Amino acid sequence: MTRLARILILFSSVWFIASAALLTRSAFLFDQQRKIPHQVLASVPFENEAGNIAFSLAQGHGFSNLFRRDTGATAWLAPVYPFLLSLIFRAYGSFTLRAFLAAAILNALLSSAVTFPLYGIARRIANRNVAIATAWLWVFHPAGILMPFEWIWDTSLSVLLATTLVWLTLLIADSSNKKLWLAYAVLWALALLTNPALGIALPFLLLWAAIHSNHSTKLPWRVPIRTFALILLCCLPWTVRNYSAFHRLIPLRSSFPFELWIGNNNIFDEHAVGGIQRITRFEETRKYAQSGENAYLDEKWALARSFIQQKPALFLRLTGRKIIVTWAGTEHPLTEFLRTESFLVRIVILCNLLLTLGTIAGVLLLARSKNPFAYPLAIFPALYPFIYYVTHTSLRYRHPIDPLLLLLTVFAVAAGFSKLPRNTPTPPATSRAKL
Repeated sequence: MTRLARILILFSSVWFIASAALLTRSAFLFDQQRKIPHQVLASVPFENEAGNIAFSLAQGHGFSNLFRRDTGATAWLAPVYPFLLSLIFRAYGSFTLRAFLAAAILNALLSSAVTFPLYGIARRIANRNVAIATAWLWVFHPAGILMPFEWIWDTSLSVLLATTLVWLTLLIADSSNKKLWLAYAVLWALALLTNPALGIALPFLLLWAAIHSNHSTKLPWRVPIRTFALILLCCLPWTVRNYSAFHRLIPLRSSFPFELWIGNNNIFDEHAVGGIQRITRFEETRKYAQSGENAYLDEKWALARSFIQQKPALFLRLTGRKIIVTWAGTEHPLTEFLRTESFLVRIVILCNLLLTLGTIAGVLLLARSKNPFAYPLAIFPALYPFIYYVTHTSLRYRHPIDPLLLLLTVFAVAAGFSKLPRNTPTPPATSRAKL
């Protein structure tokens, strides 16, 4: 075997590609931590709801104190990531540089691990070349490199969970293995307890997998029904805890009224750049501390509903602007592209434009080729952003579906250069063997 052949084999290895993804994310982390004062990194990244709840947990005060004040129990966030962050605090100290580095490295590992299910999905729906190209694009995807450092939040974990859920959906669709369906249920429960917004795709993906598996392997309907029941059962303890603490049904998290109000309120400044609200964190923290979580969220729910009912035209206009921001990263992508002097900003805007166009083309080509996996590949990108269209949005919120957008874009480009096999995705056994 020639040296070139060995190099090509190495560069097509999913393990090598995942290692390269970890290298790019680690290099960015190392570069940024040299430029930013360490006392800033030790505190500022944790000055959010996840960091505050994690601190409370690490101090033995339970899942509480949302704004680092003694305000009692909270259900503002789903529990998984704050608990994970609290373990880092316990091991490396609360609000320390070591804790930040540990959290950022964990995010980088999670983001790099996305390579495996992403490769598996691409291998399944197309071919090995598409899988390799998609995985390498993930290595250098700007958001994939930036997010693990920029956000000490559940963002990177949500990316891994979303991509793995789609991959498992494709696997169970051709499987009667009950253990695989059990793993699917546990993974969905973990996803819901990490980022409940992912749940918008649950009924559609589970139903598609059940129908497909019933046709391909004659899987009894009781298996997917039990799978769904197990998902609910896994989430039940957290729901019971919330009911015990707040005396109302809160299945996963309570903050939706606040998120809806943030994007739809009478404080909205029509002339502010980017639709910025004149809302101060200090004032909202004070109100929350005075009234408590239940009363505070009830007030926000009433205000948001009143705004939407009284100003439906403005609500629709704001929703349209959020759709643009979700997919372009800014309300005025062309203007921002021409005005900015930042090369990075231009790269991000251009990447978002190409991903949006590539996603649309990829979905259409998948459907046109009658690929049996067109539906699950399209449903997540189509549905997941809806909650952010009506609340408030940013590229961070869209990030969990970015790997799927990359895959659909690569599929579209590959289909443009060659005829992909019609309705002949990689068989399950072959796919698993390659991985």
